[in-house]
Amino acid sequence: MHRRTAVAGVLLAASALSGCGADGLTPGTAAVLDGRRIPVGAVEARVAELRRTAGGASADAGQQPDGLVRSAVTDLVLDAVIARAVADRGLAVRDDEVVAARTAERDRYGGAGPLARVMAARGVPGAGIDDYFRRRLGVGRLAAAGQDAGTPAGDAAVRLALADAAAALHPRVNPRYGTWNADRAVLLPDAPPWLAP
Repeated sequence: MHRRTAVAGVLLAASALSGCGADGLTPGTAAVLDGRRIPVGAVEARVAELRRTAGGASADAGQQPDGLVRSAVTDLVLDAVIARAVADRGLAVRDDEVVAARTAERDRYGGAGPLARVMAARGVPGAGIDDYFRRRLGVGRLAAAGQDAGTPAGDAAVRLALADAAAALHPRVNPRYGTWNADRAVLLPDAPPWLAP
């Protein structure tokens, strides 16, 4: 999602406030949001699908496997936070809108196969393509009326909505996936012992 870096910083800061340690995270749990588990299996399945996709993100020598895993966890957490923010604002993203957005991109790239490869190169597996478009549409809904999420006013509206949703969901991420970085809005690997302060 092109807005991931801009809109997720507030979510990540809220994660730090709620404590992103392993306490309360049961074995096999990648993250917990308001008591709802994101299982490790969901993360592993997402990464495995990307590895199977020709031209996928894992085919890029610059994309390391741990980077794919952190990206998968980030997207799964953002799915939940954006959905909550949209619902809390009394908004909605309809299934037919998701289908229309996917169809438009499929036509743009010349078919379902080329679209799947483009999405995989962005770190989005085939099973997550609809979620990708739902996130994009959700961010658009959260932007101020008449504003694009890429404008300062729209970005501010999105950040506020995500902050409220993250505060309600109290996201906690298993530290095996790294540490939330609010500045870069991604999960970063833990520093090796010789670099730790």
